[in-house]
Order: sequence, then C-alpha cells, then structure tokens
Amino acid sequence: MDTPASRACGIHAARLNLADYAANFSDAHPPLTKPQALIEAERCYYCHDAPCATACPTGIDIPSFIHRIAQDNNRGAARAILEANPLGGMCARVCPTEVLCEQACVRNTNEDKPVEIGSLQRYATDAFFAQPGAPLFQRAAATGKRVAVVGAGPAGLACAHGLAVRGHDVVLFEARPKLGGVNEYGLASYKTTNNFAQKEVEWLLSIGGIEVRTGQQLGRDITLDSLLGAYDAVFLGLGLQGVNALGVAEPTATGLRNAVDFIAELRQSTDLSTLPVGRRVVVIGGGMTAVDAAVQSRKLGAEEVTIVYRRGAEAMSASAVEQQWAQTNGVTIRHWAAPKEVLSEGGAVKGVRFAATALSGGKLVETGETFTLDADMVLKAIGQTFVAEPVGKSIALEGGRIATDAEGQTSLARVWAGGDCRVGGRDLTVEAVEHGKVAAVSIHAALMA
Repeated sequence: MDTPASRACGIHAARLNLADYAANFSDAHPPLTKPQALIEAERCYYCHDAPCATACPTGIDIPSFIHRIAQDNNRGAARAILEANPLGGMCARVCPTEVLCEQACVRNTNEDKPVEIGSLQRYATDAFFAQPGAPLFQRAAATGKRVAVVGAGPAGLACAHGLAVRGHDVVLFEARPKLGGVNEYGLASYKTTNNFAQKEVEWLLSIGGIEVRTGQQLGRDITLDSLLGAYDAVFLGLGLQGVNALGVAEPTATGLRNAVDFIAELRQSTDLSTLPVGRRVVVIGGGMTAVDAAVQSRKLGAEEVTIVYRRGAEAMSASAVEQQWAQTNGVTIRHWAAPKEVLSEGGAVKGVRFAATALSGGKLVETGETFTLDADMVLKAIGQTFVAEPVGKSIALEGGRIATDAEGQTSLARVWAGGDCRVGGRDLTVEAVEHGKVAAVSIHAALMA
C-alpha cells in the first residue's frame, strides 16, 4: 500500500505514465495468428506413441490436437485438450513447456526448434473460449453422492469438474473471494491478461452440479470432521499457505514483504498506477515466484531490481527461459549468495547484507566474504510451506505435506488430496490438475463400489 511511511523510505506509486503501465502489463507472449498456427501445426510429425504426450503430466494427446488445428478444426482441438486437462487454457500460458512436452519433441533431434506446442494449445483453447457454442461435455445421470472439495485452485477445480461430469454433486469451498488459487492470485499479470483465469473458471463451472462457497477456510469456518459427517468423500486441494522465513532476523520494517503477497496485490489491482514499488528492489529466491516478482517490480517502474540466489543458475527452479526473461526485462541475477542480515533504519528497509557461498564437499558453505545491496524494498521468494494444523492429526504427513497413494487417497478413509499440499510434486499447475483429475476417478470408483 502507498502510505506516508512507504513514501518516506523510497517506495512510491505512479512511477510511470498510464500508457507505460498498459504496455508493460499487456500480454507478454501474444497468441499465434491463424496463419502462424497453421504453419506451426504443419511442422508436427504426428508421431505414434508421441514422446511429447508422454511428457505432458495430464497426458494430452498432443499430435491429435495439433492435427485438428492443421485441419482448421479448432473446436475438435480444444476438445482433445480439455478432455485431458480442464484447465488447458491456463496451462498453455504458464506451463514450462520448454522442459516438458517441447523438450521431448522429436524435432529436437533433427533441428534446434521444437514444435511450439504451448502456443498451439493456447491458440486452440482461445478459439474455443471466444466462441464456445454447444457444451463440450455433458453430466452423467445424478448419482446421489455428495463430495466436498476444499480449495479452488487447479487441483480442486479439476477434481470438482471430474466429479461433476460423472454425476456427483460437488460443494467447492474456497477461503478467498475468487476461485482459481494460484491461477488467480499467484501468477504475473502479464501472463494471464483480460481476466482469463475467471473466464476459464466460469467455463469449468458451466458443467453444472458444482456449488461454490467462498470465504470458507478449513479450520476456521469448516472442519474436516464436519465435512466427513455431511459428505460422502472429501478432496483437499489446500495449496501452500505458509511462507518460508529467511533464516535471519527479519525486522518489522516498511519494504520487507512476501513476494506472493506482492504478486497477489498486483493481480487484484484495477489500477496499477496506484501500486507502490521501491526504487531499488532485492528479491531473494530462485523460483518462478522470484522471477514474477522481480520482473513486475521493473514493470511498475523500479530502477534497479536484483534477484539473489544461494546457488548457481542450474539449480534455480525457475527455468532457463524464465531466467532469460528476467534478464531481458532488466533484472540482474546474482548467484552464490545467501542473506545474512536485513538492514533497516527508522522502521524502513535499507538493504540486505549477503554472504558469498560455494559448494564444498557437496555442501553449501559460506566463503567468508560478504557484500551489501542497497534496497528500499525486499521481497522474500524462498518457497512456501504447507500449514497442517487445519487438517488435524488424523492425516499422515510426509516431509511436511500430505502423504497419499498414487491416486491421491490419504491415510484417512474417504479423504483424498492433491496439488501443492500433497507430497512428491513439482509444484506445477499442470501437475496439480492431474492430481485433481486422478483423484476424481478414484473417488468415483470408491463411491460407486
């Protein structure tokens, strides 16, 4: 928020003119035109047992949908995508296709450019959402079973849709005012323009049989015991609500905040010129959240933005493409440094002191060298944690997240879980969708046994 305290320490709103905000936060990667899509679709070999489809966490039949684009059958292409991934439109925008399906493209063995699968997936789904026509899917006959889905992020939405298609009645509980989870609150604004996240949610809910209850938080407004008493099954898509600490003293100072909160504020803003940003911003972390926070700081008008990560570039969870995107947008990335002290003066952040790091015997150690970066805003992006208290002690955890079998079933009867709250994932939107999809199949089998 833009307050007298923030302005006093160098954090200001309205650093740019309105035209600059509009340009900076327009679609970062404009969609393919029809001629471009047709040309790109013709590059596909339409492989049998295609490795790209195997590499897709949701198992989209990629050659099939691309072939339909080549035939100018966009509705058929969209059906092939959305049957496998009901959030295929958003995944086309944010999925790291360069390390999934496109990395597996056989064209990589013959030339240096794979088929642009992500762009083609967006082209097909955008065409469908622009003119949806008759519904793609119809609900099965009502089963009389009721399922509670807690959390309306990608996993919860996919599970709710899969259950509704099979004829079950679903009540979708969400703590926040809007559905979508990370798709609505956790992605850079330039990745999902024109309120696409909510348009996709509206389409998903149009299947029918899904009742939405927002402002309902597990452990505060509802309990797991009460849900098990009122519903035949429960799916937990709770996400990660906690934020990792820096591991050093964090002063109560203006300008020090969590990157996820900064991104959420951006996504919900209707006037970006009112959002304050520092002149010098330091982002601590090496993942997608760090990149999104850093790039958007630059796009809001910050003069100097630096991402600092404790290891080398190859260890960053942000893909090489995202790292390059940050640097293209004027962000400096400094590797091999860990925070030692957040500096403040008069209740405002002044900088961060870092220790240089290195690998020694396979372990990360400090070298003894230190340096300081001046900053009036410091954004923490060093990962999130699962907050287990709301689920109680009746569900087994592993590594701080919910333990499940391959189908998402937890240690507690009639309870499934998926998405980032489930152990063993890569914290990808597309993987969360698959968790929800697989859990819906498992829940359906259990209810109909």
